Amino acid sequence: MRDPFRAICDDDLERRWIWISLIMAFVMGGLLGLYAVASNIHPPSNVETIDSTRLHLTEEFAEDNLGVKENTDGSMTVTMVAARYGFYPPVIEVPVNTPVKFRVASADVLHGFHVPFTNAATMVVPGYISEVNTAFPREGEYSFLCNEYCGLGHDSMWSRLVVVPKSAGTTAANSARGNNS
Repeated sequence: MRDPFRAICDDDLERRWIWISLIMAFVMGGLLGLYAVASNIHPPSNVETIDSTRLHLTEEFAEDNLGVKENTDGSMTVTMVAARYGFYPPVIEVPVNTPVKFRVASADVLHGFHVPFTNAATMVVPGYISEVNTAFPREGEYSFLCNEYCGLGHDSMWSRLVVVPKSAGTTAANSARGNNS
């Protein structure tokens, strides 16, 4: 078998190191792929586009429609907008141990969406709707943080998530929608 690297390298030792580095790269890539499959790690599959310049005019991301909505199956959908330098609405209340779907869009530049000590984290790219599905097992207050540098006010870009008992969660969702029943 003829060595394909002989045309670019005359030294046998250098060719061996080229082969060793290529084999190591393929082994590492294979291990990362196996780990991703075994841990059920995969890239986001929902790719929805939106016109960021007209975000406030869309039905879903209009200012009156932002916040928590209860779905028919008991899960919650939270619609938010990330913009310089905050998340809107600034306070979100969801019930404990309830599936929550966050739908976040950016009104201006690249932002991050991160709730520390949970699995809720994603990039919020202008022109796309980012979606995160999670549940919060413990009651308490959490912070939403922007983990992508978005400008001079980046360090003050945060909001609050309050995880409440299940009975209070429905009330919180209704009051966020303006349905005080």
